[in-house]
Amino acid sequence: MKGACGGILGETVQIRSVERGDCAALLGMVQALTRHHADTPRVSLASLERDLFGPAPWYHMLVAVQGGEAVGYAAALPLGRLGYGARGLDLHQLFVRPEARGLGIGRALVRGVEDLARDLACSYVIIGTHPDNLAAQAFYRHLGYAPHASTALRFTKAIAAL
Repeated sequence: MKGACGGILGETVQIRSVERGDCAALLGMVQALTRHHADTPRVSLASLERDLFGPAPWYHMLVAVQGGEAVGYAAALPLGRLGYGARGLDLHQLFVRPEARGLGIGRALVRGVEDLARDLACSYVIIGTHPDNLAAQAFYRHLGYAPHASTALRFTKAIAAL
């Protein structure tokens, strides 16, 4: 998965799959997004590497790179509707460094996830946002996404580590 868009001072921004060398920069961005949501980051370099490159990789991640530096990322998780024979991706996180915002990088990352979904034979992508984040809602609508109402009641249970 590779693509490009314009960046700061016209420098090209490349959208590509994550590489091991990206993990330190990504860790800082994941922590920044977690703090932005008023949460305490518990992600570590080890857990990020496990989830991206371990024996059972958990996330599909794309990175926006400009001038050799990671300036944004999109992390997606597989979804499915077994009874419908449908596969999908949940665009779980989208982040662009503040100094690189407004340049089309977020749009390019979302389009990259859509391309990845097609490559994985998916028929849909779901993106969530906080109900108060009107800017993100407008951004996703502009990209052709429609609100997805869920009436399902979901349950959770913490599982202790072995």
